[in-house]
Parts: sequence; structure tokens; C-alpha cells
Amino acid sequence: MALFGGQRDINLFIGLNKELLKDIIQTEIAYYKFALEQTTSNVYGESMGKVYYEPMKIACLIDRSDQDWSSDDFGSDIDQSISFSFLKPELKEINLIPEVGDIILFRNIFYETDSKIENQLFMGKDPDYALSTETINFGGSFSIILSTHMSRVEKLNLIPLRGDKYPTTQKVSDGLANT
Repeated sequence: MALFGGQRDINLFIGLNKELLKDIIQTEIAYYKFALEQTTSNVYGESMGKVYYEPMKIACLIDRSDQDWSSDDFGSDIDQSISFSFLKPELKEINLIPEVGDIILFRNIFYETDSKIENQLFMGKDPDYALSTETINFGGSFSIILSTHMSRVEKLNLIPLRGDKYPTTQKVSDGLANT
């Protein structure tokens, strides 16, 4: 039977991290969830416009790389990769499952999700995959890290208005944003 990493330890860990993200660091992003069911596609499975749900404000940690500039016959271009780290229990509370293709707005720049990493375990255990019943209440998976790249606003058809904190989108039924 495991001695450490029980429910009390997990609650302490979650409480400290929530306080750290929300009250001390206070970095928030707008998260646009891709709505696959509402996106129409042609016979080839291609879509002329994607549909996203209205943005949600979420606290996270951000790891930025330097911007990369390139030049070609069409002019200069910029790219940047950023990793956004979320606390998994926070995402469960708002019923959000991050996936590849979702959009994140940070500092008025849109980033498209390339990959999702979910392998940071508390106490090296994940109760969702426990082989014995003795360790089912110990440890846990607490973070989700999304690797993203800078995306063009023109590609998304999301247009920020002057003075607005979040871009406005063409609304469709059920709180969806059409792009």
C-alpha cells in the first residue's frame, strides 16, 4: 500500500497550484474550442471555414520560444512556438477537453494547437490506469501541456475589435463562433 500521495496530499497539491495560477501568476488566455460537429465539409473532407465555440478565459503557465523571422519572394514572415500548461482539475471543472486544432488567444495573437502532452504524474502514479486496487486512491495526472504555433488571423477569420479584450466572431446557434 502506498504511504504518500493520498487524497489529502492531492488536495493540498491542487489547492496550492490553483492559488499559484489564479492569484499569483494571473496569466489568462482565451481558449477557442473547435466544434467539429458544426463544421461542414465537402466530399473530400475539407472545410472552407471552421466553427469554434465562444472563447473561455483560463489561467495557465506559458513557456515562449523566441520569434523566428524568415524572408522569401513574398516578404518577411514571423513564427513562434508557445507551450501552454493547464491544471487538469481546472479543465475538468469547466468541462473542457483540449484537442489538436483548438485556438488560443494570447497577447492579441492566435495560436493553433499542434500537440497535447499529458504525462506529468504526481507521485509517479495515475489512478485511471492502476493495476491494483491498493493504489487507486494515490497519485494522479495533474497537468496538460499544449504545444502551439502562431496562426494567421486571416486564416481563422476572427477579427479583434478596437478596445475589446476578446475578438468578436460571427455568432451562430448554441454559442458557436463561425470562422
